[in-house]
Amino acid sequence: MAEMTTMRKLLRYLKPYRGYLALSFVSALFTVLSTLFFPLLVGDAVDAIAVFSWDVFNIYLCLLVALSFFNAVFQYILALSNNKLVYRITKRLRSELFSHLQELPLSYLDSHPQGDVVSRAIADVDQVADGLLMGFTQLFTGVLTIIGTLICLFAINWIVALVVLLVTPVSLFTASFIAKRSYSLFHRQSDARGAQTAYTDEMIAGAGVVTAFSHEAEAEEKFRALNREWAGYALFATFYSSLVNPITRFVNSLVYTVVALSGGLSALAGLLTVGELSATLSYASSYTKPFNEISGVLTELQNALASADRIFSLLEERSEVPEKSDAVELDNVRGAVEISDVFFSYVPDRRLIENFSLSAKPGMKIALVGPTGCGKTTIINLLMRFYDVNEGSISIDGHDLRDVTRRSLRKSYGMVLQETWLKRGTIFDNIAYAKPDATLDEVRRAAELCHIAPYIETLPNGYYEMISDESED
Repeated sequence: MAEMTTMRKLLRYLKPYRGYLALSFVSALFTVLSTLFFPLLVGDAVDAIAVFSWDVFNIYLCLLVALSFFNAVFQYILALSNNKLVYRITKRLRSELFSHLQELPLSYLDSHPQGDVVSRAIADVDQVADGLLMGFTQLFTGVLTIIGTLICLFAINWIVALVVLLVTPVSLFTASFIAKRSYSLFHRQSDARGAQTAYTDEMIAGAGVVTAFSHEAEAEEKFRALNREWAGYALFATFYSSLVNPITRFVNSLVYTVVALSGGLSALAGLLTVGELSATLSYASSYTKPFNEISGVLTELQNALASADRIFSLLEERSEVPEKSDAVELDNVRGAVEISDVFFSYVPDRRLIENFSLSAKPGMKIALVGPTGCGKTTIINLLMRFYDVNEGSISIDGHDLRDVTRRSLRKSYGMVLQETWLKRGTIFDNIAYAKPDATLDEVRRAAELCHIAPYIETLPNGYYEMISDESED
C-alpha cells in the first residue's frame, strides 16, 4: 500500500530523535497510568462515603489531588517532547528539500511549476507536522488507555470487560474502512492545492503582463476553476474522514449503554459494589474516548501521509549527473571554445539542435542571431552545462565540459541573463553575488562598466540601499 510505504519512509526520520520518542512514550505511559488509577480511587472514595468512613475518604481525597498534579506534570512533558520531536523532523525535512533543490537539474525546475515546488516545501511540510503532532500526542495515550482500561475492567468484572471487548471490532473496522478511502482523496487535495499555489505564483509574478493584455477576467476564471477542483476534493476528503467520528461515537455510546446495563445487573446481583460500578462506568467512558480521538488522528494522518508522499517524490528526484572523480579544475581560462557535431533536444522525440559545430578563438566576438525558439538560449545552457549534450561534445581550452567541475566552469563565464533577478539585500550584495569578498571599489567599478553607477549614487544609501526583486525601477 502506498500509505504504508510513505509511513515507513517517514518513520526513518525518527531515528536521530529516539530520545524524545522514548520520553514521549514514558510520559504517555505515566499519564495513562495516573488517569487509570483515578476511577479506582474515586470508587474507593464512594465506598468510604457509603459506610461513613470519613477518615478513609480524606485519605483518598488527598491521593486524588496528588494524582491530578502528577498527571498534569506528565502531560506537560508529553506535549513538550512531542513538539520537539515533530518540529525537529519537519526542520530536517525542509532542510533536505532545500538542499535537494540546489542539486536538481534545471530540466526538473524548467518542467515543474515553481508554485507547486514551493507548496511541497511549505504547505505539505506543515501538514505533515500537524499530522505527526496529533499522532504522537493522542496515538500513544489513546492506545495505552484502551489497553489499560481493558485490564482494569477485567480486574473488576470479567463479564463486563468481555462485553466491551466483543463490541470493539465494530469501531475499529469502521475507522479502517473510511481511512483507506480518504487517503486517495487527501492525495488529490494536496495535488490540487499545489496546482492552485503554482497558478497564483505565476499570476502574481506576471501581474504586469496580465494587466497589459487585459487578461484579468480569464485569469480569474481559471483560478475559480482550480479553486472549485480543490474545494471538491477537500469537501469529499473531509466528508469521508468526518464520518469516522460520529460512527465511532455511536458505537462508543452503545458500549457505554451495554456496560451500564450489565454493570447495573451485576451490582443488583451483588457481584459489584456501588463504588466498583462507578469505576466500571468511568472506565467504559475512558475506554470509548480514545476511539474518538484516534478517529481524528487517522484523519490527520491520512492528510499528512498524502502530503509526505508529495515531499518524498520530490526528494527522490534524481540530482544532477555526478561529476567525475578526476574532474579538472579550470584555471586561467583563455576562452577557446569548440562545439563539435552537437545534437540536443529537451524532449527525446523532438529534435532541436542537430549536427551543430562552432569554433570560438580567444578574444573573438560571436553573435548568435535567430527567431525565438531557434536554440540561442539552449546553446548558452549547454555552454554553462545546465544541460548535457545528447551527442557530440563541447570543450573549453581543450577540456570536454563533462570532464570539468561545474563550479570552476561556471566561474569562468560572465553571464548576463535575459531576465534579471535580484535577491533581497543591498545593491552591494547583489553586485558582489558571485564574489562575496569583493571590495567597494570593485563593486563601484562593475557598476561603472554597466553604466548604473550614476543612478546608484543618487540613492539615499548609495551602494547600501536595500532592494529586492519587487523593487521599483
